Amino acid sequence: MAARVVKVVRPAPTTKQWLPILIGLGVASAHFFRNLFGFIRGRQDFTVNFPEQRFVQPPAMRGMPVLVQMANGKERCVACGLCEWACPTSCITIFPAETAAEVERFPEVFDIDMARCMFCGLCEEACPEEAIVMSRQVEISSYSRRGSLWRKQDLLVPEAELKPRLDYLRAQYARK
Repeated sequence: MAARVVKVVRPAPTTKQWLPILIGLGVASAHFFRNLFGFIRGRQDFTVNFPEQRFVQPPAMRGMPVLVQMANGKERCVACGLCEWACPTSCITIFPAETAAEVERFPEVFDIDMARCMFCGLCEEACPEEAIVMSRQVEISSYSRRGSLWRKQDLLVPEAELKPRLDYLRAQYARK
């Protein structure tokens, strides 16, 4: 039985095979020379030199989550646990405690592990009391994992400092 040999005919290297490579080189060259001549002409950079210049943050900017501290010094949180339940990374830990004040419960322990938080804002949306909001603070580096665990006293921010964010939320959700 004779073996059947199939001869593969390969096309000669023509411009059809090299055309995608040349198109890619053309696009890359166009960007290179546009940026080069723009730099020479004094075009403004798209990037911000971070330590010297600061980025103008839009009102919808989501930084790290913080707790709202009312004018009387107490936290607004009633320890309902909705933010803890809504968190996809389970970085929020709440242990409620009872009190005799007008608010029946308050968080005895309210911790957020910033190493796990992804700043999604779901905790802010789930909170019925507007007690946890996303601040404008994004610089939260630490030298250890223990430093990334923020306790309740670290998270409390006066309501006056969070007024722009609270006003933005109320406008978005039409709350009064």
